[in-house]
This record gives sequence, structure tokens and C-alpha cells, in this order.
Amino acid sequence: MKGLGCMAIVLHHLAFYGPMSDVVGQAWPAAIEWLISYARLAVQMFFVLAGYLVAQRLAPEGRPSESASLSMIVGRYKRLVTPFLFAVALATLITAMVRPWFDHDSLSDKPTVLQMIAHLFLLHTILGYESLSAGVWYVAIDFQLFTVTVVLTLLLRRSPPAWRTAFPLLIVALSAVSLWLVNRIDAYEDFAPYFFGAYGLGMLAWWSTRSSIGSIALATITALGGIALWIEFRNPIAVALGTALLVSVAGQQGWLSGWPREGALTWLGHRSYSIFLIHYGICIGVNAVWSRLFPTGVWINLFGMVLAVLASVFAGAVLYHFVESRPAVFHQRWASITLATMVLGALLIETLTW
Repeated sequence: MKGLGCMAIVLHHLAFYGPMSDVVGQAWPAAIEWLISYARLAVQMFFVLAGYLVAQRLAPEGRPSESASLSMIVGRYKRLVTPFLFAVALATLITAMVRPWFDHDSLSDKPTVLQMIAHLFLLHTILGYESLSAGVWYVAIDFQLFTVTVVLTLLLRRSPPAWRTAFPLLIVALSAVSLWLVNRIDAYEDFAPYFFGAYGLGMLAWWSTRSSIGSIALATITALGGIALWIEFRNPIAVALGTALLVSVAGQQGWLSGWPREGALTWLGHRSYSIFLIHYGICIGVNAVWSRLFPTGVWINLFGMVLAVLASVFAGAVLYHFVESRPAVFHQRWASITLATMVLGALLIETLTW
């Protein structure tokens, strides 16, 4: 699911930003429009799966785990930010290199030092800074959701024993508020409560696989999502509900016991976060070159889109191998020098082309 989801996001951004997709869209407008409108919904699946995994880790039986600690927040931050910084730095560098001869609205404005610092602490959306790479808002929201869940777990763990069993009820209440109210107000989409409904459905999906509360959790998922869609039908909520039900039923039926199996999708799934992070800069670069070399021609631009996808997967695999799969690498001298060189190079190029 992660492998398919990251491919959907890459194709969505290729279709949305152009200019290769603008040319291809002349021949297949419906396909490009579908990618623009619907492929982005895959991000809801990522939120549900994140909730599923965090419940497994923080409250596997519905009660706060004794192993939960604030250090988990620091660990999550390092895991998210380490490859994130490399991807943002690469996107900034590529954008700076192509800006003088590629005038397109897909390029972000010239970055500032404060903007980069805001990205470092995942505060760019909250502070109102433009994102330096597509999809980086997801990283900030994921970290917010994880932090909120860990804090709630710790608070409830220190409460009277009778209250600890009510942890799933707290998640249900917060999910209901998110799905039925907050998610309908676009002004809140930069904050965790806007997406907590999908995250909470994922947590309930994990609990539905536990024999003690399985049927109740599955019924609760259906009720939360069904009422939300009855109040106001929203495609993102429909995808989140469908994902939660699929994972829940798969877990209850034992279909997941033999997974993951080795294969292309499993390989993609392991590298999905790195591909998700780095694809924007790669796609900008391919779009810029193709707009110069092949400004027209449907088939050659379709080939360019395929090339951008393959290049994104390759770059994501490299980022995964050297950075994401080995978080400590960020503290090694060569990694720090590489990252600093990318950032300073981008700033220097931007300054010279001002």
C-alpha cells in the first residue's frame, strides 16, 4: 500500500505541475485530470497506516504502554527530519539551478535563511512560510500527530488505573471531533486536529485485530467514517475509511500474517518515504530540461514523465540506502558536509542570479 501510494503522489505532482503534463494532457486530458484530482488522496492512506503502526507501538492492547516516553518524540523527529533535510536541500539546489532559464509557477520563491530554519523545525506551514518542496507539509503533520499521541499516552498512563482502559474512548472522541467538525474547516489544515480523524481510524484498525475489542473497534470505525460522510461527503475521508476497513478486515482474517512478501511493491514500500520526499526536486529538474529540449510532442513528453518517475525512484532508493535506513549517518562528517554544501550552493546560486 505504501509502494502504490508513493507512486500515486509522484504522478500527482507530475500531472499538477507540468509543463510535460500540459503537453500530454492535450492528448489525454481525462487521465491528467484524474491524476490531479484523485491521486493525491493516497496521502490519507499514509495517515491511516501511520495511526495503525503507532497504536501497535504505544498502546497495543488499548492501554498506554509502559515503554512510551518523551524520547520517542525525539527519535521520531530524527527519523523524519534526517532524510527530509537532504530532500529539501536538493530541491532548493535544483530550483536555484534551473530558475534563470525555467520560468514556471511550480518553482518556489527564492528561499530565506529564516525559511530554511523553519523547515528544519517543521514549523514552515505554521509560521506561514512557503514550502521549499512539494508534500513537505505531510512531514510536519505526521510529526504533530505522533507528538500529540505520545503526550496523550503519557498523560493517561499517569492517571488512575481505571482511566487507562479508556484510552481508545479518548481516541474515538478526538477522531469524531476531527472527522465531524474540524476536517470540514480548511483554515485548520496546517494542524494535526484536521487530520486526526484518519490517524484515529488507523489506530482503531489496529485495535480491531485484538480479540478483546475487535468487533467493537470495527463497528466504531464504520460509524465514525459513515457519520462523517453523511454529514458532508469528502473524498479524503472516504479513502481514509476504506483504508481503515481494509486493514482491519485483513488483520482480523489473518491475511497479514504472511506479509510482507518480497517483491517490487515491498521494495517500493520500504523506500516510499524517501521517494515521497525527494521526487519533487527530481521532477522539477526533468521538467526544466524537457521544456527546453522537447517543448512539444505528446509521446516524447510522456516518456519524460516516465523518466521522471524512474529517476525519482532511483533517487529515493539512494536516499533510503545512505540516509533513511541509517539515521546515524546524519551525524557523520561526510553527510554534514554534503548537506551544508547543498544548502550553501543553493543560496550562492540564488544570490548570483538575483
